[in-house]
Formats: sequence, structure tokens, C-alpha cells
Amino acid sequence: MKFQKIVLATVLTAAFSVVNAQETVTVSGSTTVLPVMQKVSESFMKLNPDVTVELSGGGSGNGIKALVDGLTKVAMSSREIKSGEVTLAKNKNVVPNQIVVAVDAIVPVINPTNPVKDLSVDQLRQLFKGKVKNWKDVGGKDAPVVVVSRDTSSGTYETWESLVMKKQRITARALLQASNGAIVQTVAQNPNAIGYIGIGYLGNNVKAVDIDGVKATAQTALDRKWPLARDLYLYTNDKPQGAVARLVDYTLGAEGQKLVKEVGFIPLSK
Repeated sequence: MKFQKIVLATVLTAAFSVVNAQETVTVSGSTTVLPVMQKVSESFMKLNPDVTVELSGGGSGNGIKALVDGLTKVAMSSREIKSGEVTLAKNKNVVPNQIVVAVDAIVPVINPTNPVKDLSVDQLRQLFKGKVKNWKDVGGKDAPVVVVSRDTSSGTYETWESLVMKKQRITARALLQASNGAIVQTVAQNPNAIGYIGIGYLGNNVKAVDIDGVKATAQTALDRKWPLARDLYLYTNDKPQGAVARLVDYTLGAEGQKLVKEVGFIPLSK
């Protein structure tokens, strides 16, 4: 009986050690970066069974806020952290550490039935301001323009606002969506809609619009010939350590960057 108790105690101690060895890395934020980290995390966890990666979206702003509030270990963002967010972080003894993990091209998209192929940045601005209300005014059919935009917590929204809108307001009539996927779905279902998404979300159900004669491709984004090219980021509290560092290193390594490309985004080097 005594021997059995010793064996049982040993088994329980070993089991407790295995549980303790498991480490969880929480990753939250940008829905643009989300599919990249989903793919990377699945592969990473297969190679590192002692680590669990928990993913959630919610937008770049919410991801950075979660990092500042200590609610996530890694924030995904499709924009750079703002100075005000850095100040809030420092007030909470958080030191935001920026890591570029991929390149993206924000692409204006329309329904495949729409004959428009190319627009200028100014035409895009007028469409999203609501000044151009009919597609015939930009070479399309005689039909009302339906503007579809991301909500204000989105890093993609903020990049679009900066690069296209030049801080001018998007029309109040715009249909606001919480994710790239929701924009794709809305535009695919409405022949008069126009929206914008990360290049990794392009598919046959929507049609990419060229800008000033330039097509959105991996090469034009890397060369910055595409006017709406941007970097995609992870943010950690100070330099990553432990399992977080292992996940970051894997993302930046050859296998991680291969997965970035498989998802449809652009690895840091070709």
C-alpha cells in the first residue's frame, strides 16, 4: 500500500509538471494580420507542443489597448502605434516593441459585375466622401455608389483615412464593417458596392481596382509603387522572451515567411 502511494504521488507530480510546462501566448488585434498569425500559430504549435497560442481579432486599436492593459502578450496591428498609445503604455510600465512581420497592399474592391477597372486616388477620395454618388461619373454604369468601409477601431481604416482620404471624412452613408471578411461579403453581394481590404483577402468573389494604372501585386507593394502599401506589425511589451520570442522568431524565419505568402500576404523579402 505504501509503495502504491509513492507511485501515485510520483505520477501526480509528473502530471503537475507537464501542466506547468504548458505556456500560453495570447495574440489579439488586427483582423488583417489575423489570418497570417492563424496559419503561423498552427504550424508553430505542431513543432512546439509545450506552447498554446490563443488568437482573437477585434481590430488594431483594440489589440494595442489589450497589450497596454496587460490583457494580451502580443498585439497584431496593421498600423504603427500612435504617440498617445505609447504614452498610455509608459504610464502602465509597458514598453511597446514593434516587429514588422509582413507587407500588405490595401486594395479597393468592387463587385465583379462592375465594369470599372482603374481609379485615381482622387476619384477614390470623392467616392468615399460621397461626392461622387453615381458610377457613371467614374466610367461605370448608371447606378448609385454604395460605400463600404471598416470601422474606426481598424488599422486598415486609419491607413485608408491617411493615404486616401487625407484626413477628410468618409461619408456618413457608408456601411461600416468590423473585418476584411465582412467587407468582402458585402461587396460580393452588392453590384454597386465599393470597399477596401488587405491583399490577402482578395478572391474571385470581388474585383480589385487598379490605382492610376498600377496593379496591386507583391512586387508593387514591396517596391512601394502601389500607393497603398504598408507594413504589418506585431507589438510586444519590451523585447519578447520565452515562448513569445519563439513565436516571433518562427514568424520571421523562413517557414513563417513562407506561410505569410501562402495566406496571400507579402513576405518581407522575395
